[in-house]
Amino acid sequence: MLLVIDVGNTNIVLGVYDGKKLINDWRVATNKDKTSDEYGLVIDQIFNYHGLKTSDIDAVMISSVVPPLMYTLQAVSKKYFKSDPYIVGPGIKTGMNIKYDNPKEVGADRIVNAVAAYEQYGGPIIVVDFGTAITFCAISKSGEYLGGAIAPGIKISSEALFMRTAKLPKVEIVKPDRVICKNTVSSIQAGLIYGYVGLVDNIIAKMKEELSEEGEVKTVVATGGLASLISSESKYINRIDKLLTLEGLRIIYDRNK
Repeated sequence: MLLVIDVGNTNIVLGVYDGKKLINDWRVATNKDKTSDEYGLVIDQIFNYHGLKTSDIDAVMISSVVPPLMYTLQAVSKKYFKSDPYIVGPGIKTGMNIKYDNPKEVGADRIVNAVAAYEQYGGPIIVVDFGTAITFCAISKSGEYLGGAIAPGIKISSEALFMRTAKLPKVEIVKPDRVICKNTVSSIQAGLIYGYVGLVDNIIAKMKEELSEEGEVKTVVATGGLASLISSESKYINRIDKLLTLEGLRIIYDRNK
């Protein structure tokens, strides 16, 4: 079996594959202060609860946008899974040509998402990942990573509003029924949700224009924790795939094993 680990700034998402079938997936909080043993024991407890054993894992595949955790998770892989992990980065075959000024600057999660999206839906295609930051990635008809855009995530904006104002409260990220709201909490929620729908759709529209020479972009796929919330109001997002990153890690592993 294959254990895939996607390390984000807010959450770490784990999945176990038996061949091409995803057996189970989990989400734990990212904590740069945790030791390898703490993470190892958390994963071991999750496995035990679901009837899995660490000895069931033959290989580990990791992508990370949190450099301080790379050594920690490498140690977890070696100690608890008796395996040197595959890590998305220099030296790993992704099967995708990166058309970036400096390919090393592209986040591992963006590459992994692009690989999975192109493999499953073809191109040209746009991927929107609703994580701590919102990333927009464009993939050509022939499967080249062309680049994209990055914007602050919804939770970042919500936290900034709370921290930098004297009277505005911290709110739950949910969609109100109206934009013209009658109380402060709903007003903030409306500004966040419908404001980000506008941001997302405007960037997608401009990306589709710039991709016109590649042909019609028929698929805009969203992934990440808040994908469903924004996608339900978007004019352009027509697929939601919350496990896109895990699938991309499996595909890249298959190309390197």
